[in-house]
Amino acid sequence: MTELGEGQFWGYRRADGSVGVRNHVLILPTITCATQAAKQITELVSGTVSFIHQHGCAQVGVDYEQTFRTYAGMGLNPNVYGVVVLGLGCETHQARSVAGEIAKSGKPVEVVSIQDHGGTLYTIAEGAKIAARMVQEASMLRREPCHIGELIVGTECGGSDACSGLSANPAVGVVSDKIVDGGGTSILAETTELIGAEHLLARRAVNDHVAKRVYEVIQAMESRALMMGIDIRTGNPSPGNIKGGLSSLEEKSLGASNKAGSRPLKELIDYAERPTERGLVWMDTPGHDIEQLTGMVAGGSQVVLFTTGRGTPTGSPIAPVIKISTNTPIFEKMNDNIDFNAGTVIDGTESIEAVGDRLYEEMLQVCSGKLTKAEVLKQHDFGIWRIGPTF
Repeated sequence: MTELGEGQFWGYRRADGSVGVRNHVLILPTITCATQAAKQITELVSGTVSFIHQHGCAQVGVDYEQTFRTYAGMGLNPNVYGVVVLGLGCETHQARSVAGEIAKSGKPVEVVSIQDHGGTLYTIAEGAKIAARMVQEASMLRREPCHIGELIVGTECGGSDACSGLSANPAVGVVSDKIVDGGGTSILAETTELIGAEHLLARRAVNDHVAKRVYEVIQAMESRALMMGIDIRTGNPSPGNIKGGLSSLEEKSLGASNKAGSRPLKELIDYAERPTERGLVWMDTPGHDIEQLTGMVAGGSQVVLFTTGRGTPTGSPIAPVIKISTNTPIFEKMNDNIDFNAGTVIDGTESIEAVGDRLYEEMLQVCSGKLTKAEVLKQHDFGIWRIGPTF
């Protein structure tokens, strides 16, 4: 077998030139009414993944557009070999429209409709038949050496504590810098959890336009909270963060921003949008773990680095999520869920740089096929940030 060079991993080359670290066949339900049928197809056909959600109908305007972008982005993610788009037939988000967008990438895409196929049982049978064929085709692909410059790495922190900004988050920052220096892309997200640290990121903007956008997205997020009569800058909405030793959202933000490392901020993108620049990118997402994770994966992230001080089982149906503890006790307590311990920084046995180097190597192993604990446990979380009312 060919030996890997520095900064390489074993990946799957797609028809559009992108690189996947997984080789899934996705059963993509475009409407909540189709999620149970999709789930049953995945139970019948090994090698398929899907997700449960409550979206897809009675959506209009920018809310419709964002959900459509998320659906299409999940199918377009390089970790997906092929897609069976599963619809009901009368919903706002038509399965054929989503499939048409995904098909532009050149990957196999087919549509199955519950109404067109005469009900749930016939739909499951047809969907399973198509999925089985796709899985066989996917199994013929072989991994090949790929470079980190072809990665889009998502970063996230959830269930934070007083150690987050001292150990795991800056260790992720070390990895972020390595990805950027290697020509790849690192996504910083969770706009609500960057409130109070926006000035630090604006200083790193590559130009005045990006710096201005930093303040615009922060102001917009704060305004949404103020419309509900809440000032989130000086408060802390999470009981877990408070128990973890954080006094305010601003304090959490100063620690969360460490995931961005030290490289220039190249652009700000909307939720579930694919980066147009390589380097450090900020995606405008909420702080809710599942919604922001979904946004980054729909935006093309093949792998996600997720730090936690309180512990979390969060995962994705499409992208491996590497769970990183900020302290050693939580790593030992929730070892079923957490992949990597950055608590050695707090213990005084390793430097941030050493932990970052070790995490980088762990990420390359995961990209080459090592399963994360969330994958082993089939933690297939999915949720879309809704920005409008349901009609």
